[in-house]
Amino acid sequence: MRVLGFSGSLRRDSYNRKLLQAAAHLFPTRVVFELWPGIGDLPAYSEDLDRAEPPATVVRLRCDIADADALIFATPEYNSSVPGGLKNALDWASRPFATSALRREPVAVIGASTGFFGAVWAQAELRRILRACGAQVLDRQLPLARAAEAFARDGSLADPELAAALVEIVRDLVRLARSKEVSDENELRDRVCAHAAREAGAYAEPRAACAETPLLSGVNLGNGSWLTAD
Repeated sequence: MRVLGFSGSLRRDSYNRKLLQAAAHLFPTRVVFELWPGIGDLPAYSEDLDRAEPPATVVRLRCDIADADALIFATPEYNSSVPGGLKNALDWASRPFATSALRREPVAVIGASTGFFGAVWAQAELRRILRACGAQVLDRQLPLARAAEAFARDGSLADPELAAALVEIVRDLVRLARSKEVSDENELRDRVCAHAAREAGAYAEPRAACAETPLLSGVNLGNGSWLTAD
């Protein structure tokens, strides 16, 4: 599994980058975490540029999101909202809407600020934007306030409650991504079965045509438990 992280702050030593790095250490060992570095290189969105050959940085953004199994965003709060660079990246990633890489993508949103509220408004706004783009967004937030004092020496979160909340968000994101994998595999199998039935000249309902083959109904989480898919 591959998880892609986006920091809404472009500052090299930003607290939101540190927050993503803290989250990276919490993913299971088989999950590859990557921090996407190119938000500052994207041009301002324009339909004049979004033609048959969009800018190379845009192509890379869209391909990297499409190749990822899940996304995690860490945002500061600028003027009570989402930073412009991050919103611009989502404007590029969400086009074309019908086939955008963000559609059905599992997403988590967290955030840090030096103030007392931990970017809660920006996180709420970002979740709303991502849902409008068609992503599957966890209904969770992580308000890391007074970020300059929020990290331990090893880069983890100093507050035990916030640290536990981050563990839960990472866990839920992995579960959502694995659930989507099951759903996608079942959907693909149904399409193959339907095509085979049509080719045979006797169309049947996809699931009936493959009744002998049990559906993928769950995923082994590797800890002795299974995640079932409805």
